[in-house]
Amino acid sequence: MSPKVLEPRPNPLPLGARIVSFCYRAPLFFLATGFFGSLSLVASLWDKSGKQQHRIAQLWGRTITRVSGSRVTVLNGRYLDGRVAVYAANHLSYTDTPVLFGILPFQFRIVARHDLFKLPFIGWHLTRSGQVPVNVTNPRASISSLGSAVKTLKSGMPVFIFPEGGRTQTGHPEEFLKGPAFLAIRAGVPIIPMALIGTHELLPIHSAEFHPVPVTLAVGEPIDTSAYSIRQVEELTGRVRDTISRLYYEHSYLEPPALPTADAGSHGEEHETAENRYS
Repeated sequence: MSPKVLEPRPNPLPLGARIVSFCYRAPLFFLATGFFGSLSLVASLWDKSGKQQHRIAQLWGRTITRVSGSRVTVLNGRYLDGRVAVYAANHLSYTDTPVLFGILPFQFRIVARHDLFKLPFIGWHLTRSGQVPVNVTNPRASISSLGSAVKTLKSGMPVFIFPEGGRTQTGHPEEFLKGPAFLAIRAGVPIIPMALIGTHELLPIHSAEFHPVPVTLAVGEPIDTSAYSIRQVEELTGRVRDTISRLYYEHSYLEPPALPTADAGSHGEEHETAENRYS
């Protein structure tokens, strides 16, 4: 049997797939999250380092991936060597986090939206497992709150962050916040760009129905930030976004969106596409 190829998500899903999702996948998703989350909270009573909680999170991620019915393929996994770095990926789905916990073979901490830390249960786990809150609604507060993440990096612990700050509505990468670039420059560490492909089709935003598809994590070459200064945060952010977008479109059925050019029609110029930009 030939391997399953990623294709657009059916809309609506076939009735059989919806029944399986509501009766099996979705309930197990919540049960597994509650079970492993509770186990992690109990472990936090004696585990102040967060290591045991991270192992539990890895088991949770692998369990959720199996429950979703998807297989994950890692490309260029040699770059996932656990070096102290800022690991950054596009954000497509609620399933991104369990996929990453299940795949990344080393300890790391997540830089997450500060409002998640205020939620019952989820916030307790994030706080007690040593994850780092960041305020993405206020630019000044965001830079200030990133100081904790810089300290985490300087202590020798890798961090992971979604540069978009939230899930995409369309499946296409959106604008990146400057947090990853700021962190990497301040801490003097590289950025490991990664592209998730398939999780949008698996469970898009505002959906509770799982559609099992092949998922890919494509890892790019580490980006050395030693030559960048804080004044070049925007430049480095653009480089990270271009790299992740290129990785994404290389392995997705989606075509890069067209980028408008000024007065292209009157001058007989062709519209530039994101494919040209990322090539």
